[in-house]
Amino acid sequence: MRVDFYSEVLTLSTSMTVILPQRTTSQIGMAGGVTAGDPPVLYLLHGLTDDDTIWLRRTSIERYVAPLGLAVVMPQVSRSFYSDEEHGNRYWTFLSSELPQVCSSFFRLSQRREDTFVAGLSMGGYGAVKWALREPDRFAAAASLSGALDVATRRHHPTSPLDPAVWHTVFGERRVTGTEDDTIALLDRYGDGGADAPALYVACGTEDFLYEDNVHFVETARLRGIPLTVDFSPGTHDWAYWDAKIQDVLAWLPLRG
Repeated sequence: MRVDFYSEVLTLSTSMTVILPQRTTSQIGMAGGVTAGDPPVLYLLHGLTDDDTIWLRRTSIERYVAPLGLAVVMPQVSRSFYSDEEHGNRYWTFLSSELPQVCSSFFRLSQRREDTFVAGLSMGGYGAVKWALREPDRFAAAASLSGALDVATRRHHPTSPLDPAVWHTVFGERRVTGTEDDTIALLDRYGDGGADAPALYVACGTEDFLYEDNVHFVETARLRGIPLTVDFSPGTHDWAYWDAKIQDVLAWLPLRG
């Protein structure tokens, strides 16, 4: 379903696309399943040039989750890098505080940590990892597909294809390194014992322009003892790769039976 609603945090009308589980037996070519009690939920985040409809339009995510009994919430955050923008709006506050409250008021969703997950691609991979590391008590697992996992250095990278105006809007002139917007620095919160962190899944194509950033993140996470599944395999920054890998993510999620 497509949900249009007003955000008090953003002070504007926005939208999210939501898949809710439904038990079905007579659909041709697809079966739907549900779990006992309120369903687990996956917050699925879009990339820089996308919106909340993109996962439905570029992949078969609805078909993939139908037998799992998994709800999927796909919010709209513009080009914000899931951050409270320096010269824009408070999208981090919207994502982390308001969105879960709105969803729980609209739908029956599990509130248990072990039933709550987040994933995303590119900018959304960054948002997913940042959210999970900043709020480890909320999530059992988080997945990044081709994520921008080292924004502190990516901002000044000579081969970065990203518009400098985006960085200025989101981060202004402030230093990102060492802040709560720096996913590398967030790993340092866990010292050398990352057992309390959510399980992380990091996938990136070896031909992707963000591959080196993902390698750096993975190396740092391993030093911190973060539970980590890594998939570095041939691929680039495109929907053929993400459509394949989101299926791997769904198989990896620790869903209750």
